Amino acid sequence: MTETPQRLHAIISGRVQGVNFRYYTMLAAGEYGVTGWVRNRIEGTVEVTAEGPRPKLERLLRFLHRGPTNARVEDIEVEWSAATGEFDGFNIR
Repeated sequence: MTETPQRLHAIISGRVQGVNFRYYTMLAAGEYGVTGWVRNRIEGTVEVTAEGPRPKLERLLRFLHRGPTNARVEDIEVEWSAATGEFDGFNIR
């Protein structure tokens, strides 16, 4: 039985820009086999939309709570919804 894909949308705040957060998120997403995108937002947060099986998305979410070495994650807003299947891979926007 295949698990129904889900969508994770997260806004990460703290020291998350200028620390390679997007690059390492892209690597983690590739390692976990999820699709979607990551981008910096004007107010200094990082936004992530990812789709895949819930256990893989939860692994990505654990990474997002830590971030790369020089990041300092202070808060994450998370929303779960049904996957749309619109992504072919995971990229930086």
